[in-house]
Amino acid sequence: MSRIATAERVSVEASDNFVFQRSLLAYHVAAERIGGDVLEIGTGSGYGIEVVAPHAQRFVTIDKHAPAPELTARPGVEFRRATVPPLPFGDASFDCVISFQVIEHIERDAEFVREIHRVLRPGGRFVVSTPNAPMSLTRNPWHVREYTPEQLRELLGGTFREVESLGVAGNEKVRSYYERNRRAVERIARWDIFDLQHRLPRCLLQLPYDLLNRINRRRLLKADPEQTCSIRMDDYRIAPVSEDCYDLFYIATK
Repeated sequence: MSRIATAERVSVEASDNFVFQRSLLAYHVAAERIGGDVLEIGTGSGYGIEVVAPHAQRFVTIDKHAPAPELTARPGVEFRRATVPPLPFGDASFDCVISFQVIEHIERDAEFVREIHRVLRPGGRFVVSTPNAPMSLTRNPWHVREYTPEQLRELLGGTFREVESLGVAGNEKVRSYYERNRRAVERIARWDIFDLQHRLPRCLLQLPYDLLNRINRRRLLKADPEQTCSIRMDDYRIAPVSEDCYDLFYIATK
């Protein structure tokens, strides 16, 4: 078996396709709504740079890990290594801020939101995605917390003047994969007879979670490669938020 990579960094590995395609959709939808000076918080592997950068006059992307240098070498793109919050920028520095699958990792989420508000210019937009808590199949120990639609709206609404609540939904192909994955996770969870996933500290669960998550995704791929690999970005859509959307996709305006 090849090296086990953390499932928290979405990759182009075939077993990640279900997650990768909906993550890609977030970038494409955001690209239609941004412009001017844009900040991304959470570069990840950098696959969103080529989608968003052409729509920005200046594109700054930050992460605690650097992506491949060739991804940030294009004109108008700047990478900064940083851990947030706070944000290493002055007040009113950006027209838009985007951050996908990051806020659930932030201990001080209210401060994180206030910092984003601070670096935005009046009328600026914050586009954010995060897992929809009701659709999570198990505890993810890499996440400090996950949000229900109401919780994320309340968090953003405490700082921003306007919040548009949307979600990432999927078609029957996506729902079929999700259900197969749900059943597989349930079979694994039956071995956790003492409910350790909810009792142990997050730091003790991260490595086992990564191993089991990666193994499970690869087993699903091996059992039905067509179902896993045939999912495309267009099989997802942005829709009004609901309890059964896979991710929350909110747009907050300063």
